[in-house]
Amino acid sequence: MLKLQIQSDMKTAMKAGDKTRLGVIRLMLAAIKQREIDERIELDDAQVLAVLDKMVKQRRDSITQYSGAGREDLAEIERFETEVIQSYLPRALTDDELTTLIDAAMASTQASAMSDMGKVMGLLKPQIQGRADMGSVSARVKQRLGG
Repeated sequence: MLKLQIQSDMKTAMKAGDKTRLGVIRLMLAAIKQREIDERIELDDAQVLAVLDKMVKQRRDSITQYSGAGREDLAEIERFETEVIQSYLPRALTDDELTTLIDAAMASTQASAMSDMGKVMGLLKPQIQGRADMGSVSARVKQRLGG
């Protein structure tokens, strides 16, 4: 279980005195716990990945904003947090792997128009969660469907 691994890493960071890493791990566990409380469920690995993926996306947005405002000190903190969070996500897909998955999803759903985009994305999302940026995947599918 991914959640147990994160909890174990928190203990390791505490023992090692790695306060910056510990802070990020605590943020991750807080986000996971918040979702569990909100939905009154125990999250499985796929749902934990979705939470972590969302956290990475938020940090990428923050990095862009901080860099644009000339606050490289804050952008650097966000980059570190992104690295720590990404260490728990699966290996990112290459462009070729992503293209193959998109092709397979389009073939299995027989997608040919923009109205089929929801079917394709619904099939792709569980396969690529945490392994690729959903926004860029969505743009690629849209382009392939002629949108």
